[in-house]
Amino acid sequence: MNIALWIITGLLTAIYLFSGFGKLFVPQEKMAQMGNAARWVLDFKPGTLKAIGALEILGAVGLILPALLGIAPILVPLAASSLTLLMTGAVIMRIRRGETIAALVDGSYLALAAFVAIGRFALEPFTG
Repeated sequence: MNIALWIITGLLTAIYLFSGFGKLFVPQEKMAQMGNAARWVLDFKPGTLKAIGALEILGAVGLILPALLGIAPILVPLAASSLTLLMTGAVIMRIRRGETIAALVDGSYLALAAFVAIGRFALEPFTG
């Protein structure tokens, strides 16, 4: 279980770092041109996108850094729980926009983050 949680945590960390830095540094118009699934960015103000990107980066860092450093590892399941809430909002937004495939992808990220949260809170916590 511990190995599965680490693998999923690493995967989610990479996904959220990539996504978060994209939202912070790629202009909104350029992001919207990356495909149909990226047009949602036009529904938000640039500051909101940057805030979402910053939250994704903080969540990604919180998923892995506390456990690697052994400092406040309780932050790992808290970060996973926060990303679960963030992705709940993303799924709701995708459903409202009628983007079924994107909603399923975001839902899979939500499920993986929830698995890490439950795993690190109850199944395989870092502290006994």
